[in-house]
Amino acid sequence: MSLSFNLTDEQWQIKKSVREFAEAEIKPHVQEWDEAQHFPRELFAKMGALGLTGVLFPEEYGGAGMGYVEYALIIEELSRIDGAIGLSVAAHNSLCTNHLYQYGTAAQRERFVTPLAKGEKLGAWALTEPGSGSDASGMKTQAIPRDGGWVINGAKNFITHGISADTAVVLAITNREMRSRGISAFIVEHGAKGFLAGKKENKLGVRASETASLIFEDCWVPKENLLGEPGRGFVNAMQILDGGRISIAALALGIAQGAYESALKYAQERKQFGQPIFDFQGIQFKLADMATQIDAARLLIWRAAWMKDNKQQTTRESAMAKLYASEIAVKVCEEAIQIHGGYGYTKDYPPEKHWRDSKICTIGEGTSEVQRLVIARQLLTS
Repeated sequence: MSLSFNLTDEQWQIKKSVREFAEAEIKPHVQEWDEAQHFPRELFAKMGALGLTGVLFPEEYGGAGMGYVEYALIIEELSRIDGAIGLSVAAHNSLCTNHLYQYGTAAQRERFVTPLAKGEKLGAWALTEPGSGSDASGMKTQAIPRDGGWVINGAKNFITHGISADTAVVLAITNREMRSRGISAFIVEHGAKGFLAGKKENKLGVRASETASLIFEDCWVPKENLLGEPGRGFVNAMQILDGGRISIAALALGIAQGAYESALKYAQERKQFGQPIFDFQGIQFKLADMATQIDAARLLIWRAAWMKDNKQQTTRESAMAKLYASEIAVKVCEEAIQIHGGYGYTKDYPPEKHWRDSKICTIGEGTSEVQRLVIARQLLTS
């Protein structure tokens, strides 16, 4: 097995083009979108044209046909400018669309994956409920057979694109006695009777990424909207999260990179006692630690992404990447604020927003505590 830490020319070009897109199309609006909690739905058409809404999917389904290494690069570059956009692209790609692609029939792929991959439609993935977060198998939402289809009743919360999504993958109980083995996945389309958007969350960070609750009141879906095998929904969801956690790790990495770059630039420009503050050893040590932590996180992410591209099991590696990258993102952003001093506490400089955005990475798609549980269990099977 060869070992290389170099990106290919094509990967560098992808990284460069996404950076240019983020600088031109996202950066001028970051503060405006954040303060207004505006979800820029219109941006998805532009990202679709670049292949960013269908990164992992074959061209026959409207995708870009790329792998997880490229996917990680893309999420990092978007999140370097705005973690909210990085989060939305991650949820759309690796949760909703990937669940449909991995476990959908050929007909389901053609009908649902293609418009999602092209950026023509927006996806949501509904697992979390008001009473079941880390204990996802303890959900209450139920689907029962009726009239040649299924009737869903219940509620989901903290759902990315809960209001604007055209297509949602929804996890629901179909056999309560079987617990996690009695959970199935369903495709629910916007406009379905009894499918309602609930409260939009007023969040600390990633405020331009829409988060809302979903309500199901006798929501009927046709039998062909069952996604995957009955009772396999929860198992499939956990497999989807192995890949999803790579994208959340890349999200955290991009946020940290953006904060670090701002701090490094500021340290070279800001003068105290007649010299740039970068000349002071205390500042140098902070920046050295930040750069080292970011590089370590990037290597963990690239390892997990490479393994995923090579069809290897990544449960442990994805959890390690997500755990480390998310926790160092919070630390790096906090240190970036410290380096900026009083200015870092204002909205005039990027670290304030990066810090607010970073915290979700230690919570979403499995808290840091859950990641440690996943890693510990894997230690006994490796």
